[in-house]
Amino acid sequence: MAVAHRPDPDADPGYQQDQREDEEPREHHQAGQGSQTCDHGTSPSRVDACAAAQYAVQRVQTMPVWEAGPVNPLRNALRGDCHVHTDWSDGGASLADMVRGAAEQGHDYVVITDHSPRLTIANGLTAARLRRQLAEVSEINAALMGTGLRVLTGIEVDILADGSLDQDPDLLAELDVVVGSVHSGLRDDRAVMTRRMVTALADPNLDILGHCTGRKLRVKTDAAHAASRWRPPSDFDADAVFAAALRYDKAIEVNCRPDRRDPPSELLKRAAGVTGLRFAIDTDAHAVDQLGWQELGCERAQTAGLTADRVVNAMDADALLDWCASHAN
Repeated sequence: MAVAHRPDPDADPGYQQDQREDEEPREHHQAGQGSQTCDHGTSPSRVDACAAAQYAVQRVQTMPVWEAGPVNPLRNALRGDCHVHTDWSDGGASLADMVRGAAEQGHDYVVITDHSPRLTIANGLTAARLRRQLAEVSEINAALMGTGLRVLTGIEVDILADGSLDQDPDLLAELDVVVGSVHSGLRDDRAVMTRRMVTALADPNLDILGHCTGRKLRVKTDAAHAASRWRPPSDFDADAVFAAALRYDKAIEVNCRPDRRDPPSELLKRAAGVTGLRFAIDTDAHAVDQLGWQELGCERAQTAGLTADRVVNAMDADALLDWCASHAN
């Protein structure tokens, strides 16, 4: 019999039975300085591209061996981060700054995944703005040629009420990596939320299911999150969702944010027990220093029994791209 994933009052001392936040709170979408006013309507910045390239070259010359950093073997196996925000949406740093941060982390690639249009409070990208961002990524990649660092195109696309994805399907198909997340209707009943996630996982444009329970913890991660409210996990049939991810060869995200830690530990262990199910260990970073949160997610993933062969961002960039492209077939 399928087991429902239900809110657990014992999971957090701040649990309040009558709390029913249905949307992501506004403070979540103000992680950086001026992120709400940054429109990026101008042409891509060659200055930023060159600066990012120079920093990447310095990284290659001075930080060639990641093993000098954290000792967690799972962290050492990671080649990149598949969920990163910039000031194109609600992040607090420019695309170039986040690329520099990825270089500092020793990554071979970083996927830029700003929000989709429906999340207006997060300055979500319309199709036109996303295409302008893709042009900037292209500029930066040209400048990074030969450095060993690549910027992959992506999006954190909203999973809408009917399970469809909040962006032009043809544009989604052009992106390297698509993370899909629920940001609204978080108190949908079990059957509705389950159907919504399963439908999204069946979409050939989706690669990774982001922060699957949508829970928030009372953990201050930056000034903008000082007032973050606690939110219980959504209620859904986890067995059905994990089975769909396995069937369509999609990945479940291990979200590293200290205020998410999603999936919760018990659910992460259950997911790890599904033979063949893939995972992505992502920071969901909205600032440069948050890129270091991968270590936190790796510790949780390792405790749950995950090994690097099941983690998609332990693949090199070409293998990751091949895996994502396979979903269109």
